[in-house]
Amino acid sequence: MSSSAFTDAYLAALSAMEGKRRPVPLHDTARFMGADEGVMATDDTLRAHLETVDREDPLRKRLHQALLTWDAVDKAAWTEDTERQSEERRALVLQLLKVDKEMAAFLSDKFRVVARDEVLIADDDDWQPWYTPEIRASRDFYWSSYKTLLTGKGWDADAVTALDRTTDQVIERLSDPSRPEAFQAKGLVVGHVQSGKTANFTGVVAKAIDAGYRLIIVLTGTTDMLRSQTQRRLDMELIGVENILGGIDPDDADLLDEVDYQDDPDWIEGKFLSHGVQPNDMDRPAIHRLTTYAGDYKSLKQGIEALNFPKADRRKRFFELENLLPADTKVAIVKKNGTVLRKLASDLHRIKKKTNLGEIPTLIVDDESDQASVNTSNPKNWTNGEVERTAINGLISDLLDALPRAQYVGYSATPFANVFIDPSDTEDIFPKDFILSLDPPPGYTGAAAFHDLESDLDEADRTYANSNRNSFIRFVREPSGEDDETLRKAIDTFVLTGAIKLYRQEHGARTFRHHTMLVHETMRTADHSMQAGRIRAMWKSAGYYSTGSEQRLHRVFEGDVKPVSLARSESSAAVPEFDELRPYIAKAVSRVGRFDPVLVVNSDKDAVTEQLDFDRDDVWRILVGGNKLARGFTVEGLTVAYFLRKTKMADAMMQMGRWFGFRRSYADLMRLFLTEELYEAFEAIALDEQYFRKELKRYARPVHGQKQITPKQVPPLVAQRLPWLKPTSANKMYNARLVERRSPGGAVEPGAYPAKKDLRALRVNTEAMLPILDCATELVPMRTEKQSFIAYFGAASHSLVIGSLAQLKWKVPESFLPDLRWLEGLNRDQVPLWHIVLPQRGRDASSVATILGRGPFSLFGRTRRPDRDDHYGFISDPKHRECRPAANADETATPTARMLIYPIPQCDINSVPKGAAIDPEQVVLAFRLELPMTAAPTDGRLITFTTINRQQQKRAIIERTQAEVD
Repeated sequence: MSSSAFTDAYLAALSAMEGKRRPVPLHDTARFMGADEGVMATDDTLRAHLETVDREDPLRKRLHQALLTWDAVDKAAWTEDTERQSEERRALVLQLLKVDKEMAAFLSDKFRVVARDEVLIADDDDWQPWYTPEIRASRDFYWSSYKTLLTGKGWDADAVTALDRTTDQVIERLSDPSRPEAFQAKGLVVGHVQSGKTANFTGVVAKAIDAGYRLIIVLTGTTDMLRSQTQRRLDMELIGVENILGGIDPDDADLLDEVDYQDDPDWIEGKFLSHGVQPNDMDRPAIHRLTTYAGDYKSLKQGIEALNFPKADRRKRFFELENLLPADTKVAIVKKNGTVLRKLASDLHRIKKKTNLGEIPTLIVDDESDQASVNTSNPKNWTNGEVERTAINGLISDLLDALPRAQYVGYSATPFANVFIDPSDTEDIFPKDFILSLDPPPGYTGAAAFHDLESDLDEADRTYANSNRNSFIRFVREPSGEDDETLRKAIDTFVLTGAIKLYRQEHGARTFRHHTMLVHETMRTADHSMQAGRIRAMWKSAGYYSTGSEQRLHRVFEGDVKPVSLARSESSAAVPEFDELRPYIAKAVSRVGRFDPVLVVNSDKDAVTEQLDFDRDDVWRILVGGNKLARGFTVEGLTVAYFLRKTKMADAMMQMGRWFGFRRSYADLMRLFLTEELYEAFEAIALDEQYFRKELKRYARPVHGQKQITPKQVPPLVAQRLPWLKPTSANKMYNARLVERRSPGGAVEPGAYPAKKDLRALRVNTEAMLPILDCATELVPMRTEKQSFIAYFGAASHSLVIGSLAQLKWKVPESFLPDLRWLEGLNRDQVPLWHIVLPQRGRDASSVATILGRGPFSLFGRTRRPDRDDHYGFISDPKHRECRPAANADETATPTARMLIYPIPQCDINSVPKGAAIDPEQVVLAFRLELPMTAAPTDGRLITFTTINRQQQKRAIIERTQAEVD
């Protein structure tokens, strides 16, 4: 028996089980598949094989993927009510495979259960389940090819399984393409910036074509660069060589000139997907491209036949299976441009005489769906209640109107604009049917990788090993862009990290085809040439081509690059000494400066002397640009980012984070140069995004078998941490109003205290808090899980605390009112007691004062944000949270709420004399409330809503009347 026969037998067995969508006896099936070769399929022989092969062995990978797939099945007859992705489910799978106890333990240890955490919020009112395992198994041509390609590219089993599951969740929420009555589903998939959304919607398109969708329209961003990048990705990984050639003989050199990839290195090297057969020969739909890599959609004129959908049986409607399954699919990759979309809409209307548009199952995928697609017209300007639409939004609405069987799926990493769309507007793109929040894939580098979001370490205790900020962030002193010293260090870092990539490449790491640095200071194209000139001058004077730069580079290497890499690099990523690196520095300098170290990427034709093309060229350059490099477009090989551009919209700012993504074998080399203000802004956005996803997850859980919320009720989950940085533009945020917000087991930490000049409100608040201060008179040691501190401590009744909180004045009342409404409704059984805690800095601390005869208490400095609403950015110190008296080892014997209080002077904290009496209008008694799980509402719901129009109480978001708008 040959090794290949053994492997082939088990691979065939797993393929057979994949078709059945369930596990069956593994060895019996493998013996049957390998009977002609006399394959010995037993626990011992399989275990011996798996113990000796590496991670890339095809059988090992296929078995791992199969186990994870069966783990993830939601419900099926064979699952016996076991929870998906649980140890019980895995035990059942191994039992059905009929492996012995030793083999079961071996497989469980080698291929552990992975719990993915994607979240689906859906409205089931009009949903008709249709995407059965039988339909999927019988129509699995393009998805199978795509999955095989991903596995061959090195995707691990967990990532492929997660993609399989999430794309299933999207497809099953769409309408059955053969459903007799037309139905449009509209959904939103929420990914992460640069996290592989294209891979997800490529998988969705593959499964949609297999299922029967025959017109695919992919709307990309607004630039040609992004459209071409998306076209090539789908051509290369899904559409495939056979469909691209469209019958052209690959050996006919003259005809090959018509192929748009004839000079593409990956095409020449055979890296484009090949199905191995013409799809029509397998009774599968061929794909006809309506757009190419070089060209967006153009009016078809005499070639309008390309959009025709002929019927096999003219007596039946096109969407009936007899016509649908044999029909080919048309695919258009179109940028969101008014002229282009009008051409497509016009051509669709021109084929009405030959094909009823109402019969064509269509999928519209809208990448970066929060850009251009959303209607941002101001309701104040609407006349007679008629909705006025912005250009792209209107054209998408026209497409949906012309194609009643069109399904719309928006993709975005920054979805706030989408969830604020008016859901009562049936012609718009609000995701009325589902919102799917994706987990970041394995190996993803996101915002959290650059911040210490959960760290409670003091600054002095943070190192390269335990602090993302220390490792990857370097601050620019001058936001005006005049900090030449820091820019020079950024360029030096770019050179050194390029050299390390080349060193690693020669010592067993993968090939680093691209190595880039991004300089993004402004959106104004007129400034980019000036910035490029400044960088070119720095490069010329840097001394890279002589020994003039060696001391400077040595200092940066020893003081920054090397220690971070030693602390953060993967075990396989080598960290050389500087002497070993010298020859690679010369090679890196040579590659970057071969022609011009700087490439301007913008829409100014005079400034752009050459086009950025990661597909055809090896790019080792410093890229200077703005909007073209700010959304959707993947900057390959990005290692150093120099970012100074500020915006007041969180979604726009997060999209500019081109440094997010996948950094295999060089994540330790990443550096982000920016100002402290911008760093704080990105951290706030990361926390707000984290909150949004956490809330989606919380509210996605059914209560007593009923959904807590539908997509129409999502907007109030959107948070805003920095007052000057709104989730999205103001013209997308006028529909929702939150009444009550419940946070059992969580915390409430408002920041919109009265302004400094509102002395009366400040005095009222201080006096209102006195009954609470009077409860905390004992100075005791407190402890958390990791730290201890001293605090004034005491207990207060729930009624006393609520009585004080209800008297407080706020600059923005809505910031605390929803929490107060919830707190007022809690009873003594839910919150029998409050612990009052005023953390103290230590007995020798100088910043202490008395407050209306109470204290003295430690004072805390907190910064207001003067540029927007004057809110505090944060109140509590992480090291004080979830504390308890050190003497009480079991504080949780009775459920207790906790109130942390921080006296914040409205002047320089150091100007307050030690122990002085501070005026009540010169202090804010800011607080954090921590609630036990017993505060959970009896109905299980965590949020309640009201509407602007009181006549529509069941709707969280409504269309305003003209009177309300005025």
